[in-house]
Parts: sequence; structure tokens; C-alpha cells
Amino acid sequence: MSGESKLTFEIVRSEVLKPVSVRTGLSTYLRELYERRHFIIADSRARVASRGKQMVLGQAWLVLKPLLDAAVYLVIFGLILKTSRGIENFLGYLVIGVFLFQFTTRCLSQGANAIVGGRALIHAFRFPRAALPAAVVVRETISMLPVLATMVLLIVVIPPGAIISWRWVLFPIIFLLQLLFNFGIAFIAARLVARLRDLTHLISLISRFWFYSSAVFFSIDRFASVPLVMKVMKVNPLFVILDMSRDVLIYARTPTLASWALLIGWSVVTLVIGFIFFWRGEERYGRTE
Repeated sequence: MSGESKLTFEIVRSEVLKPVSVRTGLSTYLRELYERRHFIIADSRARVASRGKQMVLGQAWLVLKPLLDAAVYLVIFGLILKTSRGIENFLGYLVIGVFLFQFTTRCLSQGANAIVGGRALIHAFRFPRAALPAAVVVRETISMLPVLATMVLLIVVIPPGAIISWRWVLFPIIFLLQLLFNFGIAFIAARLVARLRDLTHLISLISRFWFYSSAVFFSIDRFASVPLVMKVMKVNPLFVILDMSRDVLIYARTPTLASWALLIGWSVVTLVIGFIFFWRGEERYGRTE
């Protein structure tokens, strides 16, 4: 190789051929992720719009699926197993539980596969990999908007109907805190599954156990005789989200300061730990097969 060719090679190698998977400093990483916010939102909207195009009912399934799930749980748990006993406005209680619980579990399961599903982009381009699980959560949030509208309509229309009060203005804050929590668990699950794909099966089992321990279709009061179970369930972040949402939307009750502190703690801590945990694995994602 001539001296001129050597120089050209060195320039190309140093100025153009940069590794696609390098962990930058945390502040730089955050800035790069923020700079891609418009792409993340636009991509999420496009993917939501393309959902269900191969199906007759198309995007209607975004609302139909949680509705049908709620109907099944109503028949099995409310009518057959009688878990509705002692619950005022059980239909509203169940609808809020099913709709909001599924929002978090969808972010968890879809976020877990974000790195594996985006490996072609990872191998081709240099960008903050956190954009992939973040885009999943944004996509699920956009999909959740018509579901939330349906949920509110149902709890107002279905007898005995929700008690509409000024406390409804607190629900967007609760939902925002749930969203922050969803980002955190999506980041954690994405890194874990990128390292060991078998964990996708474990996440499915965790979601099922989480469902039965979050009082989605029964009252926590049935465990009043087992104080330890009551205490564990009351610190469950999804139980806190559902309990606070039901208080403000159907029972016209203001959540306690302890509930707000617990939810804020879960949301902020999970988001911070999840993001840092994901960022620390940045260099490994380019080697995902």
C-alpha cells in the first residue's frame, strides 16, 4: 500500500468508520435520545396506524380486545366465582383494572423484545439503543388513548355509573406516573431479554402472577385475615395505580398522601434505575444475534 493510500485509509477509518455500538457518557446519551424524539413519535404513530390492516375490524381491536377480556373476567370471576361481593360498582372496578393493567403489561412484553426485534437497525446504524424500548412505550401510549376514552365512557354509562367529581383531574397525573413506570420496566426487560431471550417466557409468567396479585377483579379486603399478604399487595405498584384510579374515577375519593408518595417513588425510581441499567449495557446490544 502506497503512502497516499495509507493516509486515505487512516482518514476514512478515523472519520467515517465509527463503531455502531459505543456507550457514550450519560448526559450525552440523554441528549442524543432527546434529539431523536421526533423520529420516535413519528415512527410510533406510523406503526399504530398500520396495526390491524390485515384484519376486517382493523384498529377497532385496540378497544375490542380489552372489552372482551373484561367481559370474560366479568362472567368467570364476577358471576361464577362471585369475586364481585363487597365491591361497589364492580363493572367500573373491573373495567379500570383490566384496561390499565394491560397497558403496563403490553409495555413490559413488547419492550422486552425491543432490542431483539430491532437488531437490524442496531447492526446498521449508530443511535442510542434506548430509542427502541422508548418507541415501544410511546407506541403503546398512543394506542391506549382510544382505550382510555372507551374506559371513561363505560364507567359513566354502565349502571350504577361513576361519580363524576373534580377528582377526575387527578387521573391524568396518575396515568403519567404509570407511564414513567412503564418506561422503566421496558428498559429493564429490554436489556435482560437482549442478554437471555428465554426470559420472554418468564416475563409472560410474571405478568400472569402480577395480574392475580393486583386486585384486578377482586377486593383486597378478602385478605384482611392475612395481614402480611395485605401489606405486600398494598406496595405492589400496579395495585397502587389501580386503587388510586378507581378512587378518583368511580368513588369520588381523594387518594391518600401515602399512596401518592408510593406511586411517585415507584415511578421515579423504576425509571431512573431502568434507564441507567439499560444504558450500561449499550455496548453489548450491537452484538445481539
